[in-house]
Amino acid sequence: MTQDIDLNGKTALITGASRGIGAATARHLASLGANVVLAARSGDAVRRLATEIGPRAIGLSCDVSDWAQASATVARAQDAFGRIDILLNNAGLIDPIARIAEADPLAWGKVVDVNVKGAFHMLRAVVPGMVAHGGGLVINISSGAATSALEGWSHYCATKAALLSLTRTAHKELSPSGVNVIGLSPGTVATDMQRAIRASGINPVSQLDWDTHIPAEWVAKAIAWLTTDAARAHDGGDFSLKDEAGRKAVGLPVG
Repeated sequence: MTQDIDLNGKTALITGASRGIGAATARHLASLGANVVLAARSGDAVRRLATEIGPRAIGLSCDVSDWAQASATVARAQDAFGRIDILLNNAGLIDPIARIAEADPLAWGKVVDVNVKGAFHMLRAVVPGMVAHGGGLVINISSGAATSALEGWSHYCATKAALLSLTRTAHKELSPSGVNVIGLSPGTVATDMQRAIRASGINPVSQLDWDTHIPAEWVAKAIAWLTTDAARAHDGGDFSLKDEAGRKAVGLPVG
């Protein structure tokens, strides 16, 4: 159960931290004692949230699709807290939802830039410091879309499949140096992304009732659990909250 998790002395860097899963995770990890670095394109929003969380939190403006910004954000986080122990690659896009025949190629490419290149940029930037300090943990927010084909989501399905392969490859390469890499597939979550999905009216996910989506706070608790030794059996793959066993392991309601 996450209430027994102690993250005192640890530093977590969270992308896409201005709202939804990222914001909930920043609050939760801070409540467990972690220093938290909140990164998002919306610098004002993450700075306000960091002020709300307290002195062990900082907010930094960062577009993860830009390597220079990603590496500078990691450097500033290291300057502030000395090291980064946990990276949460949470920044992700699904808009605009469109069938391939109507998709805007530039917008499609931007999703690739954020969902895949952005995760790689942050991973690449934190790895040297993690290795130098003897280890660390990278958590990539995945999706069932990584292994499913959903109409209108060609960009999202393709990028989440790529992210799963990045998780597998990175863990294979980095685990001998003490850096573990794991994906988290939370299922559908009650965030602004689900509002965009519903508005699209494309594929069955858009038809789900709002009360079927889990709260972002449940995902935050799962992320905290992934920092524990009990989660290490899942490294190099995706841990899912859609099945009963996953929710039970974290201590979340089942059914």
